[in-house]
Amino acid sequence: MAKEIERKYLVIGDDWRSLAEGSVYRQGYIPTQDKVTVRVRIIGEKGYLTIKGPTVQYSRLEFEYPIPIQDAQEMLETLCQRPFIEKIRYKIESGGLIWEIDEFEGVNKGLILAEVELSDENQQIELPSWIGEEVSHDSRYYNSNLVKHPFSEW
Repeated sequence: MAKEIERKYLVIGDDWRSLAEGSVYRQGYIPTQDKVTVRVRIIGEKGYLTIKGPTVQYSRLEFEYPIPIQDAQEMLETLCQRPFIEKIRYKIESGGLIWEIDEFEGVNKGLILAEVELSDENQQIELPSWIGEEVSHDSRYYNSNLVKHPFSEW
């Protein structure tokens, strides 16, 4: 069983920009019930299918599988809600952890979030200077909710 333990923060300033190259992500969500999410994602020329359970504290079950790029494209076009999540992801090592910074495009342009995966919910972390307010418990910042209620509409 795979368990994701993640904390999410707003990003402040631009000091982080020189620390990594970004990768383009395009993803969509297949409608589900009971706070389970099914995500289809394309990163470059690779496709992925991810199933996530409900979040409890900072944790949730997560299962991710590579799928053929053609399948991912067809799922995005035929099964996923609109709008898609479009973002550039930067991965930056800091304090012994990998921070994933998502700079959103499209209807969520202007939103920049940082996520860090932990090995334990109580793990102590050193916050880089470009980390702002924690939004881990604010469901508006979940990618699956940014499809339904884009940042540009807040």
